[in-house]
Amino acid sequence: MTQQMGLPGFDPPTPTDRLMFLLYPDAATAERIAAEARRLKDALGLRGPPILTDRFHITLHHLGDYVGLPNDIVTKGKEAGEALAHAPFEVTLDRAVSFANRPGNNPFTLQGGEGVETLLGFQKALGLTMAGVALKPDKSFVPHVTLLYDGQVVPAQAIDPIGWTVDRFVLVQSKLGQTRHIVLGSWDLKG
Repeated sequence: MTQQMGLPGFDPPTPTDRLMFLLYPDAATAERIAAEARRLKDALGLRGPPILTDRFHITLHHLGDYVGLPNDIVTKGKEAGEALAHAPFEVTLDRAVSFANRPGNNPFTLQGGEGVETLLGFQKALGLTMAGVALKPDKSFVPHVTLLYDGQVVPAQAIDPIGWTVDRFVLVQSKLGQTRHIVLGSWDLKG
């Protein structure tokens, strides 16, 4: 993305697209997550609307925000996706907790303890393949599924575990402000 820096009267263009590697739960698990989001919202008196069921995901790596779709980054992302060989693995989320990093608009999430250990390794392995094609991987990673955004900050609390077998990952173009994901690449995990 080219930005004009230091010129008076010129603001950099507003990004329109975000590129990310994501994990989507299968449809049955997404429904279970949606049911848990509704239950927690009611039980805790949260006011934010739940995320749409087909948008639940775990972000593995953020490749950047851009004005338009940067074909060179997409190509490198696809190369990184193709280069990663990994077996399917289990993910289990067993707690609900808010991130308190956006005053008035805190992400309320599902997270996991031991149930995300293999996911942590997978995210690091993908980061290595990204570095191999000159993409910058995310250094910090807190595996989570955002349920909704709310003004309240909810401390961590246990939930009935929700788990699924991760058998694919995707490269997604998110149209900023449009709640739209476009899958640009998808890779199956094979044992």
